[in-house]
Amino acid sequence: MLKKILNPSSCAECRVCCGFDREDVWEIPVISKELAEYIQSEVNPDVRLDKYENGYKFHMDFCDGEELSMCPMLSDNGCILKDNKPFDCRVWPMRVMRLSDNLVGITVSPVCETVSALPLSVLSDFLLGEEGVADKMLDYAEKNPEIIKPYIDGYPILKIKEM
Repeated sequence: MLKKILNPSSCAECRVCCGFDREDVWEIPVISKELAEYIQSEVNPDVRLDKYENGYKFHMDFCDGEELSMCPMLSDNGCILKDNKPFDCRVWPMRVMRLSDNLVGITVSPVCETVSALPLSVLSDFLLGEEGVADKMLDYAEKNPEIIKPYIDGYPILKIKEM
């Protein structure tokens, strides 16, 4: 979904979005029931999933002394889910975040150096452009509120919607 602003080779080199430390487990992607069933029947029946609201999240193991746990769907060649990635992964580093009880915003994570280096006007033009990325993200969030993350200070807000 973000290929117009994020080169897949940049992602392949970085992979920061596929690793989770103990402080950012809130970023673990939410997986729909259908995707969870697909993963366990077609991809890896041994993958551990934790129930999360109306969906699931990958279970992350943090071994003693290890600060980082990598997504179980990450291989040497990238995500093994390819076009079946969870919505959170397809839109990262964009996030729908809860700004208040009735407001959500589309934000961009400052962790992604490639996207963070772009002017906010470019990101805004992309979100509001003819492909309707902002509308797709907000529609998905309205139907799947479990993907809405809590707002984190420092995340630039690109679009706001009342929900």
